[in-house]
Amino acid sequence: MGLDKFYNIEPYALNKSEKDILLTERLKELSFFHLSNCKEYKSIIDGYAKDLDSIKTITDVPFLPVRIFKEYELKSISDIAKTMTSSGTTGQKVSKIFVDSITAANQQKTMIKIVSDFIGKKRLPMIVLDSEAVLKDRNMFSARGAGILGFSIFASKRIFAFDKDMNLNIDAIDSFLEEHKGETIFMFGFTFMIWKYFYKVLLELKNKNKTFDLSNAVLIHGGGWKKLINESVSKEEFKKSLKDVCGISRVHDYYGMVEQTGCIYMECECGHLHASNYSDVIIRDYRDFRECKNGEKGIIQVVSSLPESYPGHSILTEDEGVIIGEDNCPCGRKGKYFEIIGRLQNAEIRGCSDTFESK
Repeated sequence: MGLDKFYNIEPYALNKSEKDILLTERLKELSFFHLSNCKEYKSIIDGYAKDLDSIKTITDVPFLPVRIFKEYELKSISDIAKTMTSSGTTGQKVSKIFVDSITAANQQKTMIKIVSDFIGKKRLPMIVLDSEAVLKDRNMFSARGAGILGFSIFASKRIFAFDKDMNLNIDAIDSFLEEHKGETIFMFGFTFMIWKYFYKVLLELKNKNKTFDLSNAVLIHGGGWKKLINESVSKEEFKKSLKDVCGISRVHDYYGMVEQTGCIYMECECGHLHASNYSDVIIRDYRDFRECKNGEKGIIQVVSSLPESYPGHSILTEDEGVIIGEDNCPCGRKGKYFEIIGRLQNAEIRGCSDTFESK
């Protein structure tokens, strides 16, 4: 089937019944492809004793535990364009995701469709709330650098807010904001690092009567919530604090992982994470992996229409969450909307912010 049918539709336009038909067909197609081209995937499916012809809905698609990508090099192609790795603290194994040119192009195209629904289709002047050293040091790169490069496709011009030692470059930001006065500024960074190296410094500067006017800015951020929760910082306080210190009011969290690059779950204006047409979320019971009802918390399973080069189209994560509703979010976007509760107990700590702090 390919992805043309998906790309001809706005990313949040399909209701449940319409989406189930398209996405199930695509996931079934990917399952058969990987069964024929990845021997490890075939062994797993054989172990499930699962007949792929019996797939009727997305919940029927067999899933792989996300940690398996740390243990095995799973790929269904030989022509590899790039290898992406997950974040991992020192001594931890990292996931290796093998991507060909087709999958890479689909990942980028999908991300553009999703993010453009929130910030518009025009490229914007961008402030990266990180250091450019991340892109130059291969030891720091992995998911953190990939995130910066991925979101940089929305930039008409780009600066980095911090030097290699994570000191705020005040003069550079002042000049950039003056140059683009009256324009919408796009900002991107990782949640805990924004809080520690941007917000707290801006708070100190404000107490010295130095402020930045970012009332025209839109911020997309992700990762690192565990550290903020440990500091008793809620999502509401995070947004309010940033608005108080620099005037920014358009703030969107996102949920995503290197194992399913491209299919990110963006937070809408109502504070809900949304599944687009290209992906979906299933909540599984901890005990028997049955599908949970809306409002019941459990383990998050994510499915994606994109992975053709590796069998990552159906993954059981190590996160827990709850589906709030479907097709009826006040923001007007169709599809499931949900909440992340946190990491499962005893699951490995990982994430861009955790990796930075450990190093």
